[in-house]
Amino acid sequence: MENKTSQHSSLKYILSGAAGGAIVLLFCCIFGFSAADSTSQVQSCQLRQTVESSELPKSMTFADQELPLTRYDVRERFDREISVITYQHSFTLQTLKNANRYFPIIEPILEENAIPNDFKYLALIESNFNIRALSGVKAAGFWQLMPETAKELGLEVTDSVDERYDIEKSTRTACKYLKKAYAVFGDWVLVAASYNAGMGRIQNAVSAQKTSSFEDLWLNEETSRYVFRLLAMKAFLKEPKAYGYYIRKDQFYPEIRTTEITVSESIPDLGTFAQQHGVPYVQFKSFNLWLRGSKLENKTGKTYKILIPNKDDLEFDVKKVRMYQENWAM
Repeated sequence: MENKTSQHSSLKYILSGAAGGAIVLLFCCIFGFSAADSTSQVQSCQLRQTVESSELPKSMTFADQELPLTRYDVRERFDREISVITYQHSFTLQTLKNANRYFPIIEPILEENAIPNDFKYLALIESNFNIRALSGVKAAGFWQLMPETAKELGLEVTDSVDERYDIEKSTRTACKYLKKAYAVFGDWVLVAASYNAGMGRIQNAVSAQKTSSFEDLWLNEETSRYVFRLLAMKAFLKEPKAYGYYIRKDQFYPEIRTTEITVSESIPDLGTFAQQHGVPYVQFKSFNLWLRGSKLENKTGKTYKILIPNKDDLEFDVKKVRMYQENWAM
């Protein structure tokens, strides 16, 4: 995709001198301009916003499968999702900053399990990498796994332990599902659609509609949009500046290194445990959200891995910010 500044979701502001110097000063304070530079540009009382539609590529690929964007309906479905991403500013900024922290954790696990790298975007649109993500139907974690599905695939889900909130374990569990779905469909795009709709629904649609091409299937609106959300997120994260997002390196979220502690017994008080390991309880919980209560009951002697964030990383230091993708930062 071309990196054209004309694609920016730019905001252009013009303020009138009719309101006098006080308005000019207020405008300058809000938008960061100096009075000397701004006075000559101030000509009307109106605040105007220019909204530009993004340029669209001719095609997109997901897991090396091409979806042409020359067909009018396919093009418009993609256009809808890239427009949402471009102009849903607070959500998209958070997405970009979170991706810098969590893509490096997820990518190696996908590779280890022979899952196409593009599925990292699936986790991102499922949860926006919100560590507390919980849907109205009780899907939880980065991969928004349902309780029964998670249990079937080997995760522990109880009132006190919910491994759907363990990033590494839940990613490996999602890989199991994706492999299982690929064995059914032999098509990664349909696998992605089935993650949203379920394998049964996609199988029924393929059978009834006599087609295995995702773009030719008539599906419920959520699933119909789902794959195009993946494609749009991929396009956006390839070159955020092409969509008007200019972020300094010091504004991205850094990776936080951790030390693993193995435990095979109960922990009666997690607050005390965190204190013993030199981290505030709030940070301890953030890295071990799978521990749902204030203690760990372990009557079976199961082995758990608890993460302790490295003390050196608890204070922000821009020098430690490693960019997942260098062109994300200004």
